Amino acid sequence: MKHLTLLALLGASLAGCAGDPVKLQQNHTYVLEWIGERPLIDNSHLTVTLDDAGRAYGSGGCNHWFAPYTLDGDKLTFGGVGSTRKACAPALMEQEHRFFEALQTVQRWDISPIEQVRFWPAEGKPLRLWPE
Repeated sequence: MKHLTLLALLGASLAGCAGDPVKLQQNHTYVLEWIGERPLIDNSHLTVTLDDAGRAYGSGGCNHWFAPYTLDGDKLTFGGVGSTRKACAPALMEQEHRFFEALQTVQRWDISPIEQVRFWPAEGKPLRLWPE
């Protein structure tokens, strides 16, 4: 009888988790893992934070960046990206440039089966991020 009660409680708790939709959180920082088809350079740290006033910002790996964004359900778009103008190693600068360009092509977001946040462009592979 104890086993049946334990299984029923476990099943009820798992069913509650499965029904809760995972959401893109505002005022929460996400760490980028991939830009499209390419992983990030080791030890580079690119981040995205979406505040509740329509401003996105973070680290591009070299410079701090900022942009307006619009979030409506699963639709997500970014406006023009601005950044500080610090110079870093050429490989980091190229990666940062790809990141800024990729942000401006984002059209929607979702959560992968492994609960990774994905920002999808109209074509191609997504930006993939983890909660920090």
